[in-house]
Amino acid sequence: MEAEELKVKSYITKYNNEKKALISILQEVQEEYNYLPQEVLKIVSKALGIPLIDIIGVATFYRAFSLEPRGKHLITVCLGTACHVRGGPKILEEFERKLNIDAGETSKDGQFSLETVACLGCCAIGPVVVIDGDYHAQITIRKVGSILKKHFKKE
Repeated sequence: MEAEELKVKSYITKYNNEKKALISILQEVQEEYNYLPQEVLKIVSKALGIPLIDIIGVATFYRAFSLEPRGKHLITVCLGTACHVRGGPKILEEFERKLNIDAGETSKDGQFSLETVACLGCCAIGPVVVIDGDYHAQITIRKVGSILKKHFKKE
């Protein structure tokens, strides 16, 4: 755990040990671990002098953060109004079927996490799916399989 503690403290030092940099520090931690491990949050809490419950409050307020391990690949399906009326729920169902997980879950092999979002702000090109930061526009259920194949050829 010493190596982990040094790594986490380097993120904190990068932001001059300032409490106001909490979100940036949490982003660094999330980038490193793909989620916010409780042991790491305890280190951040102690180093910054912020109660752990307050850090967890910040982490649960923002959807970008996760307190549970996420898959190597993050798939986000927009279910905002424009995407919804253009088939967003059916597209989500197809991803769930193909990945064998429900929205909000991570596959057993740790490869995929499937999430939904209320709006991605690109309603004109909906329905939209984001895979590892890549936006896919005007998705149909027929495109789901090819999108998965394109992104996830044997790694």
